[in-house]
Amino acid sequence: MICIKADIPEELNEIDDELKAVYHSKDTACFFILKTRELRNKFIEETRGMSKSEREKVYEVFNK
Repeated sequence: MICIKADIPEELNEIDDELKAVYHSKDTACFFILKTRELRNKFIEETRGMSKSEREKVYEVFNK
């Protein structure tokens, strides 16, 4: 396991982990927050292998 120390905002900590999709690159960690566990799981499946910009476009659709 690799852990990176970061100052995570409290409001992010308060969100149920089952509603978060977390992705990272060399210099960024992104937390995508969805309304239901089912939407989160669908988002993860549909964005597998996508770039950050592609994933952000899908998130916009999911978050409407």
